[in-house]
Amino acid sequence: MLNVGKIEEGFVLDHIKAGKSMSIYHHLQLDKLDCPVAIIKNARSNKMGKKDILKVECDINTLDLDVLAVIDHNITVNVIKNGEIVAKKELALPKEIKNVIHCKNPRCITSIEQGLPHIFVLADEKKEVYRCKYCEEKFDRRSL
Repeated sequence: MLNVGKIEEGFVLDHIKAGKSMSIYHHLQLDKLDCPVAIIKNARSNKMGKKDILKVECDINTLDLDVLAVIDHNITVNVIKNGEIVAKKELALPKEIKNVIHCKNPRCITSIEQGLPHIFVLADEKKEVYRCKYCEEKFDRRSL
C-alpha cells in the first residue's frame, strides 16, 4: 500500500482521469514552482476504477482554475489549511480562455502576429467545444 503523507497548506486535485496528471502538472506550470508536489498515478478508485491525484503544498492562489477546468471540469479541488480540508472548489468551463491552447489554423492572425494572445471562446457548452476568437477554428477540449 502506497502512503503519501498529508500536506499542511495547499491543495489536492482528486478524481483526475488515470494518466492525465502529468499533463495537468505541465499545464498548471507546477514545474516552475518551488514547492513540494506529489503525483500519484493509477490509484485505485471505487468511483472511477483508476485515477490520478496531485498534492501540491503551496498557496491555492497559484492555481489557475480556468486552465484546470478546460482540461477536466470534473476534477475535485480540495483546499488544505493546517492539514485539514477547509473547502472544495467546483470547476466550471470558463467562457473565455487566454493563452492556454493555441490556434492550429495556419491562416489565423495569431500565426502571423507573434505577440497576439491566443483567445478561445466557449462555443458549445454541452459538447465542450471552444473556438478561436479570431478565425473560429474549432478546438475540442477533450483532446487535451
